[in-house]
This record gives sequence, C-alpha cells and structure tokens, in this order.
Amino acid sequence: MFYYLYLLQDWFSPLRMFQYSTVRMFAGAGTAFLICVLAGPRVIEMLRQMGIRQHVRTGDTAPLESIHGKKEGTPTMGGVLIIAAIFISCQLWAMPGNIYVHFVLATLGYMGLVGFLDDYIKVSKHRSKGLSARMKLLLQALWVAAIVFALLVNPELSERTRHLMLPFFKGPVIMDMTVLGVFVFIFLIVVGSTNAVNLTDGLDGLAIGCSGTAAFAYLLLAYVAGHVHFAEYLLVPHVAGASELAVFCGCMGGACLGFLWHNCHPASVFMGDTGSLALGGALAMVAVLVKQELLLPIVGGVFVMEAGSVMIQVTSYKLRKGKRVFLMTPIHHHFEKKNWTETQITTRFWILSIIFALLGVLTLKLR
Repeated sequence: MFYYLYLLQDWFSPLRMFQYSTVRMFAGAGTAFLICVLAGPRVIEMLRQMGIRQHVRTGDTAPLESIHGKKEGTPTMGGVLIIAAIFISCQLWAMPGNIYVHFVLATLGYMGLVGFLDDYIKVSKHRSKGLSARMKLLLQALWVAAIVFALLVNPELSERTRHLMLPFFKGPVIMDMTVLGVFVFIFLIVVGSTNAVNLTDGLDGLAIGCSGTAAFAYLLLAYVAGHVHFAEYLLVPHVAGASELAVFCGCMGGACLGFLWHNCHPASVFMGDTGSLALGGALAMVAVLVKQELLLPIVGGVFVMEAGSVMIQVTSYKLRKGKRVFLMTPIHHHFEKKNWTETQITTRFWILSIIFALLGVLTLKLR
C-alpha cells in the first residue's frame, strides 16, 4: 500500500523512496517487529483464556517431562501472531500484485493452517501428538502439486522452474527436470524445510531465532536475484520482480525478532506447529522462486543438524538392534542430557545459524 506513495513525489520529493525495495524491506521488518512486540501480550492472554496450552510429550526412552515439565501449560499456537504480522507488513510494504509475494504468502498461510490443525488436535485431545505423519505429508504434497502446476502453466516462470541450479555453478546443471522431476524436487525442499524447522522448535527461542537468521540471509539472496546488474555480476539467475521477496523476507525476519521478544527463555508463548510449519514452508518457497533451493541446507544448517540427528538415530536404532548414536533427538535434547543449560544450547545454536547464513551468502562469490 505504501509503495504507491512514490507517485506523490512531485508534491513531496522524499516520498520517492517508497519505490525502492531496500527501503521497504527494512520498513517491513520494523513493522512486523512492532506488531509482534506490541500485540504479543494481548495474543498471549487470549490464548491463555482459551485454554490453548502446551502439553509436554511423555513416554520417550529418555522422558522429557523431567526436563521440560515446568513448561506444561504455557500458551502455544503463537504462530498465528507471526503469520498475522507477516501478512499485515507485506500488505503495507510489498508491491501490490507481485506474483512471487503471492506464492510465498499463500504457502505461509497454507502451511500455517496445516500446523494449526496439528496444534488444535493436540490441544483438544490434551496430548502431545497431533496429525499423523502420513496426513501431514499428504497435505504438504497436495500444496506442492498446486504450486508446481501454477509455476509450470505460467509462461514467465515455467522454463526457469524446470532448471536445476547447484551452488558454485554458473548455469543450470539440468535444463529440464520434467514435470515429475520438478514435483519431486520441490516436494523434497518444502517438506524437508517445514519438518526440519518443526523439529528444531523444542527449546525457548531456538527455532524462531534460527528462522530469523535464515530469513535475513534470503533477503540478501532475493535482492541480488531481483537486481539485474548484481545478478549478472555474481552469475546467479536473474528473477525480475524477486526483489519484492526481499521485502517479504524482511517482514519475516522482523516478525521472528518480534516473536523472540516473547519466546526467549523462559518463554511466555510457543509458536507451535502453526508457526514452525508456516516459517519452514515460506523459507522453502522463497528458495524455490529465486532458484537457490540447494543453498537452503547451508543457510539453514541448524535445521539440517536437527533433522539429520533424528534420521541418524532412527537408522542406527533399526540397523544396529536398538543402539543409539545420541542420548536423545533432535540433537538439542542430546545436549540437554549432557547437562548443557537451555540458554547455552539456544545461544550456541544461534551462533551456528549466523555462521551458516553467512556461508550461504558467501557462496554468491564462489562460482
């Protein structure tokens, strides 16, 4: 909405700044941050009054209740605040009608809805398990199918969508992945990202902090992809209009910082699957649209660590007759069992997330 203020620059020349995505990405970040910080207490109180509270899972080999029992009853589903802050900020600061922003906002909303259903089942049934893994995968696959269809039927997006780009390579390594190949590839990116962020959401401030650093990394990547001269100089695919995705990433990063205000240890609210699935899906969609999908495992290195630890643990348990590699997974629980404090684990993982984000951005010069 504020984008159109630049049309009044003849009347008041400073208004021309609203046409620049660099201004709007930071304005969007600030707006989303303030929405989360200022609206947070009311949302938390509303969730508390509605009885939407966290239930710590039980029955694990190494029970969590002895570590996290004090978190029982903390308001959850705070992801609705994150999603609302991003939506409102994007409506105010992103260029109206930008197709890339529409794709990402739609993914954010859909994955948030899947997470909402998951959280609702947990809350209503007073248990720590919601939707089955199969149902989650089915719902995510349906959305990926819709996204792939929308991308491939669009003449401006179809050819680029079929390309497979790899980090450190100047051009596509595969020119046409075929429709099936595109679906499988994007499915793996979206499902991997959503569930990795979801697995990371186990300690106060951990997932939201790491999501914020990833969002700001993709802010830079999207801005470069949308700038014809920078894209040409750095030998990355130029995606006309992708600079508006930088505005989205700014809004997302600001919302993450604002939510962290309430989610830092000891957390006043948890984002739940409503937030973690939405953020993971949105990050994946940005990566797909700017053709930097395979940078996501680098930028989101902490998410890869968390998901990877679970896969290693499950594989070891099945192939080695019950033997485990870690004391507990996801890996942040392993460090809890080694007597690291929650603040130590979260802060150290934040440091790693910043390093991974910087490494991801650095790859722009290594082609």
